[in-house]
Amino acid sequence: MDIRQIISQLTAEEKAAIVSGTNFMYTNPVPRLNIPSLRMSDGPHGLRVQKEGGDNGVASSEPATCFPTAACTASGWDPENTRKMGQAIAQECRHYGIHVVLGPGVNIKRNPTCGRNFEYFSEDPLLASEMAVGEVNGIQSGGVGVSVKHFALNNSENYRFMGNSVVSEKAMREIYLKVFENVVKKARPAALMCAYNQINGVFCSENKWLLSDVLRGEWGFNGLVMTDWGAMRDRAASLKAGLDLEMPGDTAICRKWILDGVKNGTLDIADLDKAAENVLTLVNTYAKPADDSPIDFDAHHELAAEIAADCAVLMKNDGALPLGKAEKLHICGGMFTHMRYQGAGSSMINPARLTTPEKAFEKRGIVNHSIEKCDKILVFAGLTDEYESEGCDRESMRLPEDQLKLIGEMCATGKPVTVVLFGGSPVELPFCDSVNAILNMYLPGQNGGEAVARLLFGEVNPSGKLAETWPLSYSDVPSHEAFGKGINEVYNDGSEVGYRYYNKHCVPVRFPFGHGLSYTTFRQSEWKEERGAYLVTVSNTGDRYGAEVVQLYIDGELRGFKKVRLAPGESLTVTITPESKSETVYSDALEIPDEPARFPVTLESPFDDLKQTFMGRIFYNSVLSVARKQMKKAKKMPDGPDKDNAIKGAYFMERVLRTNSLRSMSMSAGRQFPYNLAEGFVEMTNRHFFLGLKRILTPIKVPKLPKEEQK
Repeated sequence: MDIRQIISQLTAEEKAAIVSGTNFMYTNPVPRLNIPSLRMSDGPHGLRVQKEGGDNGVASSEPATCFPTAACTASGWDPENTRKMGQAIAQECRHYGIHVVLGPGVNIKRNPTCGRNFEYFSEDPLLASEMAVGEVNGIQSGGVGVSVKHFALNNSENYRFMGNSVVSEKAMREIYLKVFENVVKKARPAALMCAYNQINGVFCSENKWLLSDVLRGEWGFNGLVMTDWGAMRDRAASLKAGLDLEMPGDTAICRKWILDGVKNGTLDIADLDKAAENVLTLVNTYAKPADDSPIDFDAHHELAAEIAADCAVLMKNDGALPLGKAEKLHICGGMFTHMRYQGAGSSMINPARLTTPEKAFEKRGIVNHSIEKCDKILVFAGLTDEYESEGCDRESMRLPEDQLKLIGEMCATGKPVTVVLFGGSPVELPFCDSVNAILNMYLPGQNGGEAVARLLFGEVNPSGKLAETWPLSYSDVPSHEAFGKGINEVYNDGSEVGYRYYNKHCVPVRFPFGHGLSYTTFRQSEWKEERGAYLVTVSNTGDRYGAEVVQLYIDGELRGFKKVRLAPGESLTVTITPESKSETVYSDALEIPDEPARFPVTLESPFDDLKQTFMGRIFYNSVLSVARKQMKKAKKMPDGPDKDNAIKGAYFMERVLRTNSLRSMSMSAGRQFPYNLAEGFVEMTNRHFFLGLKRILTPIKVPKLPKEEQK
């Protein structure tokens, strides 16, 4: 495809279509010039491919392998895990005709209650970027593009659609942008997805400093920049800033803004041409026909178990683990039969297979004995989808009260108790001193049950290390007082994120960053420095094969790491060369704006603010009723993965709707909720009934799309 020649042949209307998505997950084709559509799918730990005629929700998708989430894979401290996972995802992409995967998400875990932390790797930019590089390389080596997200400072969920991340350039450069910089320079992803939020008062979708000056100018990125779904605000301003593709598209208002801007001279045609060129380059590179060869779902299922087992963290063990096959066990806790293996939200996958701990135990002939005849007790616990989901932040770090009660009752028996945890984020562990062992699985994917069994019975030696700090209590987290409480998210903690804060200020923690136990023992020699590199010899001094993670810290900061796998008695010398650090000194100044007024309501107001007036409550309840009907329907379904997915989807939909803005809702709904309706709802909510009615009854007129012209 001669892209420059094609651009010269495109009309302004066709260019406006090319830089806009269509049908939720596609780019617009131009049949007149044989330009095909490019198809995307949510990731990042597997595919959410909607079936033909689907509703673009988080249910009713094609079967795919649900691999462990980023919170889990990061704890493996081995980019080879994410690379292998990426290769498998690429195979499934080719089978389903997917050209670009939306992920991985590489945002920093600033606060443990962020509802989307399960989808992010770490509180440390080096570890997060190395794991992401492995996944990007794995997927793109299979001929499938990657859109790394969410660029940038999308570190909370409550106000993500309109929130303003107020942050110093020093903190941005050292922590929050650093992870993206590393991934862009090392893996060269095909695309980046901009975040919903503002950065210091400017929305990411129209932030020239972010998208052009830093990303393209400083880092040399030459790929495509797309919006998150519904993140567009001002289409002309976004083109000038360096934003190429608006998703999901089908928004008449955005095409109108483009065409009006070109016509009246307020939008330079060169800006539109550059965006069209980037879209066409992505299409030309990745829009290939589907591969009809079958997928080896069994092999991918096994890979999911291997990765989950390699990444699980044995946080405490006084000798209770591993379990002996002859030991009598009492097994309790809802996660045993209904394992939580993935998060709730846009990344939700319809698993091709599903092995719970119950199934894995049944395969091994493990019998559940009574609170009187057992030798040891296993409690399966963790965060449910009600507590942790994309679309909202958690209210606390506590586990559900019924689980805490159960664990307390089991400890009271005097029998050795092992707690197996599932969830995407740290939780408070008030029972830590009372139990004998804690095995943290995070969200281990569809074969997490098999991974659990292998670890508990010593078939695999645990080797994961925490990729984030586990505080004693939420009150110890530096951002706990204000996090997720308002539209202005002020980063008062600066660069002191995670272990940097706890170590500097000598704050005790439950389990530190980098912590993780094993069934064997390791010894490390003294570090030696040779010509800028650091050497250490690691020895397996125990009686089991196992893996250790060598971690290099300089001035309190992780500067390198390497996972080594050793047989009993084996030793290996590891060499780590830390990357050079920038000598540039950035400002740590913050300018904190006032919180915007709740009334009158604007297009940027949180949807919950509509409840302030009579008409607003009518609109609010009518929209929320969609999610409530979906939940009602889901709860009537037969028990099984389909029901679980449908309930997850209903939770997610309600949370997204409640935290959305009318502007973002319109931008993500396309023709179902056009911009003039959003404007009309705002006016009616503000008690301007007739002006609102006029807006609603005045449709936005634009030319037909190229695919419609062809018909």
